[in-house]
Amino acid sequence: MLEEVSIADAKNNLTKLVYQAELGEAVRITRRGKPVAVLISEAEYGHLAPRTKKDPWRAVEDWRRAASFDWPELGAEEVDSWRDRSSGSEFPWPV
Repeated sequence: MLEEVSIADAKNNLTKLVYQAELGEAVRITRRGKPVAVLISEAEYGHLAPRTKKDPWRAVEDWRRAASFDWPELGAEEVDSWRDRSSGSEFPWPV
C-alpha cells in the first residue's frame, strides 16, 4: 500500500521520502486528505514517461517497426528528399 503524507509532512520529511522513492516505495502526497501528487523514483518515472525529443529519423524507424504491413525500404536519402529546401522567404503575399 502507498504511504500517504500531507504536503506539510512531505515538506518536513522530504529527504526521508526521497530515499523511500529511490528504494521503489512510492509516496502519495495529499492536501486536506485528497491525493494531489505521487513521489516516485527517477527509474520508475523513466518507465512511465513518454519518450520525447526523438530525432526524426529515429521516429520514422520506430514507426516503420510498429507498422503491421510491409513497407518499401525507406533509406536516409529517401527521407531526406522529403525536406523542404525552400528559403522560406518567398511569400505569395506582400509582407
